[in-house]
Amino acid sequence: MRSILPVCALTILTACSQHPTNITNVTDVSFDEKRFRQDIKTLSSDEFEGRAPTTKGEQLTLDYLSNAFAEMGLNKPNGKNYLQAVPMVTYTASDEQTIRLGDLPLKHRQDVVLGSRHDVENIDINSAPLVFVGYGINAPEYQWNDYQDLDMSGKIAVILVNDPGFALPNSGKFNGKAMTYYGRWSYKFEEASRQGALGAIIIHDTKPASYPWSVVENSWTGAQQDLVRSQQQQAQRVKVEGWITYNIAEQLFDNAGLSLATVSDRAAASPINLPLNQTASIEFANQAQYANSYNVVATLPGNSRPDEQILFTAHWDHIGIDSSKEGDQIYNGALDNASGTAGILEIARQLANQAKNGNPLARSVTFVATTGEEQGLLGSRYYATNPIYPLDKTVAVFNLDSTNIYGRTSDYTIIGKGKSELENYLIEALTSQNRTAKSEKYPESGGFFRSDHFSFAKEGVPAVFAGGGSEPIDDATAQYKAAMKLKMKGCYHNVCDEYREDWDLSGALEDLAVYYQAATALGNNSDWPGYFKGTEFNALRPANDTLEQASK
Repeated sequence: MRSILPVCALTILTACSQHPTNITNVTDVSFDEKRFRQDIKTLSSDEFEGRAPTTKGEQLTLDYLSNAFAEMGLNKPNGKNYLQAVPMVTYTASDEQTIRLGDLPLKHRQDVVLGSRHDVENIDINSAPLVFVGYGINAPEYQWNDYQDLDMSGKIAVILVNDPGFALPNSGKFNGKAMTYYGRWSYKFEEASRQGALGAIIIHDTKPASYPWSVVENSWTGAQQDLVRSQQQQAQRVKVEGWITYNIAEQLFDNAGLSLATVSDRAAASPINLPLNQTASIEFANQAQYANSYNVVATLPGNSRPDEQILFTAHWDHIGIDSSKEGDQIYNGALDNASGTAGILEIARQLANQAKNGNPLARSVTFVATTGEEQGLLGSRYYATNPIYPLDKTVAVFNLDSTNIYGRTSDYTIIGKGKSELENYLIEALTSQNRTAKSEKYPESGGFFRSDHFSFAKEGVPAVFAGGGSEPIDDATAQYKAAMKLKMKGCYHNVCDEYREDWDLSGALEDLAVYYQAATALGNNSDWPGYFKGTEFNALRPANDTLEQASK
């Protein structure tokens, strides 16, 4: 699908219906599609073995990124290299598991996926009471507590995925169909731990989860990384955590004399907890291994205000290798997220060239290729709580995760649109491309909470995750997109997420230009964007009231 025309300037791209060109120009900056494509291809090659943290694939990735930043002449924040050590522990639950919920003997992977974030050699739970806790939410601001008057000691919580707003979008509960953080799996395990539960099991349901069971099976089995915790923190974590299929949950509730559909309706209408009058017995071997993984951090110093930082983030990691699979065993992670990592490299090259040509930004720009995103935003969480540059001097974060491979669009997606003034910079940059900004098509998937920008948002730093769109620029692109969607169907967190020569990356290059232009504008002014009123993070860094309506 490559165009035979050599160049198509971004300023006139709206009249250009061909697919990828070799160089895309924006003012005096060129994005080299051939180089961008090669970075994706290399990082997602079989040689890199799926880029799992603490593996050979990590070392190859660290070397590749470090060499690329060195060639650009970017600064090493610690003076020695581009690496920030992230202390990690890898937990591996045996595939040989004995699991019984009530009278149901369950098969690991097929029916249930369980693991433990405890440094113990064996998990052995006998006759632990099962308790249905609705959505497993304790949210005072919504007057909602599924754990009200409940002692969870020694018990296992059975929890619905997402939050009540998904089930009743017009009820005014939570944020309607747009998922809140209370709907995320990570929150549910955290809250069950705070409630003193012995374990937590989420009922998988494809629509509210926004992904099929295969994603659970591929992502939550095998080695699981986490940040190293103190003994006290680890002791407070649930002993076992994981997922069961919806069909198994239906059988479990039937055996309790309950209808899963009926109690789910009740759980959406109001807080609920019900004993299932059944117990769980769970046994499997467990292993914990400690090793550092690394964020790759490179800085382009600002000219007049170098202590003020703009960050670009993209996670370099993916799932690695599953040697238990037949056939292809490598999760190459080309789209997710070799493409985003290649994107920050290309933006870094252009900003570095601009500085070398005597036109540096006033503010510094730091590029953070994070580790462990697939395991729960580990690298970004670590940086946000152990920042190399103070967060009160960090102006904004631009995050790239899975760039656009479906061709140019007339619109542009801002995940969780309406949160911060930072979005105004993207909207302004879109004018040169004649594109319009929109929110994501499926806010119920909780996209704002699922990538590295969220780690910074929680600390009050304005952070955006944006790119792509849902409206192809012309009929030819629409036909290409439909065909490519079929080829990529089911490839999220699967072995078929591999680099393809026929990807149309012209839309991705346009998106890089939006981020580049936004960062350039912000990097040369004195503005400090903040979060709008009514958002979760407004109290941490509030927006200027006079600018609040710009991105609404």
